[in-house]
Order: sequence, then C-alpha cells, then structure tokens
Amino acid sequence: MKALTLMLLMLVPCFLQAECPAPYETETFTTDGGKPVRITLIKHGSLEISYDGLSIQVDPVNGYGKPTDYAAEFPKADVILVTHEHGDHLDGEALKTLSKETTLLILNGTSAQKTGRGLVIANGETWTLPKGILLEAVPAYNTTPGREKFHPKGNGNGYVLTLDGLRIYIAGDTEDVPEMADLKDIDIAFLPVNQPYTMTVEQCAAATRIIRPKVLIPYHFGKTDLTGLQEMLPGQTILFRNMQ
Repeated sequence: MKALTLMLLMLVPCFLQAECPAPYETETFTTDGGKPVRITLIKHGSLEISYDGLSIQVDPVNGYGKPTDYAAEFPKADVILVTHEHGDHLDGEALKTLSKETTLLILNGTSAQKTGRGLVIANGETWTLPKGILLEAVPAYNTTPGREKFHPKGNGNGYVLTLDGLRIYIAGDTEDVPEMADLKDIDIAFLPVNQPYTMTVEQCAAATRIIRPKVLIPYHFGKTDLTGLQEMLPGQTILFRNMQ
C-alpha cells in the first residue's frame, strides 16, 4: 500500500504562511518519492495544485461566489484543467489571466467550442503532462431521473492526476456513477455535493465507499448541509473545508 503522509492540515488562512497565495486553506501531501504536493482550496470547484515547480489550475473562475484575483494571488499556470462548460467552472477571463505562452489548456469538447482553443480530452482518454504527471479523463454525469439535463453522460470530465505515485481524483460535476468502480488506488478524492446538480450527501458517502480514497475532501457543495457525512463513513478521513 502506498504511504500517504498528510504533512500540513491548515486551520489558519494561507496568507499567514510563507510562499502561500492569498487567504486560502491549503493541504500538502507527499508523493511516493517524497515530493510535496500543495493543493490550494480556492472555492467551489476551483483548485490549484502546486508540484515540483508546476502550477496546475482546475476550473478557475473569477466571479463565482467570493471574487478571486488570479493575477494578484496566483502565478501563471503551467496547466489549466476545465471539467465542463458551466459558468462556475469555465471563465474565459480567468483563463486569459492565468495563461502564458506555454500554458497547456485541457478541457472537454463543449468547453473548447466556447473558448475556441485548448486540447480536447474525452472520457477514457489520457495525457502525459509536464514532469511525467499522468492525466486521466473519467466520466462525470447525472444519473437521477430528471437531472440528466444538468450534466449529460459523455460531456463533462472528471480528472485523475498521478504525481509521482500520488493519485488525486477531481470528480467535476457528477453523481455516484458506475464507472467510479474503475478508479483504483485513489489517495485524495474531491467529490461534489451540491444539490440538485451533483451528489446528495448519501451519494457522496456511497461514492466514497466505492472509491475508497485515503482522504475525502467534499467540494462544490453550495448550501448543502454536510452534517452526518462522517457518521456515514466511520473511519474515513474527511477534510471539511470551505469549498462552497
């Protein structure tokens, strides 16, 4: 079994720490080879993953919820991942702000139609990012009758990143779909719990039992009450963070 070390469990704003951008909570994990991976929990579906000198932005959005000044608070991104085209995940201005000449923008097909640029990756496809990071695009969609219109099957992506043996699953907007049974050896799982668009608390618990991550971080939960999630998952490490 891979060793996973939770190096830092932030309970204070990030700006009180050296080399941290802005007042965001961060979590730092260690890869199999001993390299730190710092995940900055920006808001909702927006994350930054910092690894071996790389900045990877996930679903960067300026205006949703609390404003984010990407120009002032974060470096230009080496890689930007977009799960799907909804406005709380795809923001053209944020993409411009974070992009430099060498930035690799990876997104689903519908997002590429809106932006007019980027590398399109579909469910089931893989790509090797800089520093040998393996990227896998996995299904993200609704299954509850009447909610399929929110996130139809085959459109949006979830992403699995493997960084020197450390496997991070960023689910995107999805319910507990059958394909989650194919996810193996997940160290950190970001699962959305935002009603009525993604998982219920019960579905999040069910997905966690299927995936069996070492660490669960609920995100993209809006006003959903997460009370009771820990009781549904006895023994599961859950980091409850401000990811509304």
